[in-house]
Amino acid sequence: MIQQIIALVLIAFFVSRLISQKRKKQINQNEFILWIAFWFLGALAIIFIKEIDRLVEYLGFSGSGINFLLYISIIILFYLVFRLRLNIAKMDKNLTEVVRKVALDKEKK
Repeated sequence: MIQQIIALVLIAFFVSRLISQKRKKQINQNEFILWIAFWFLGALAIIFIKEIDRLVEYLGFSGSGINFLLYISIIILFYLVFRLRLNIAKMDKNLTEVVRKVALDKEKK
C-alpha cells in the first residue's frame, strides 16, 4: 500500500511538471496529451494492480500483474527505441542531402 502511495505521489509530481512545461510552451498540445495519457494509465495500473494480478492469473500467465506490466513496458520501450533509431537515420539522410546541395551550390558560385 505504501509503495502505491509513493508511486502516485511521484506521478502527481510528474504531472505537475508536465503542466508547468505546457504553460511555458516547452511542449506542444500533442506531446502534452500523450504524456498525460501515459501518466494516467500508469496511475490506473497502480490503483488497479490487484485486478491486474487476477487478470494475469486468469489468462494463465505465471507471476504477478506488476511483472506482466514490466514486460509490456519493456516491449514498448524497445519499440520506441526502434522508432527513434529510424527517425534519426531519416534525419541523418536528410541532413546529408542538404549539406550536399549547399556544397554543390557554393561550388557553382
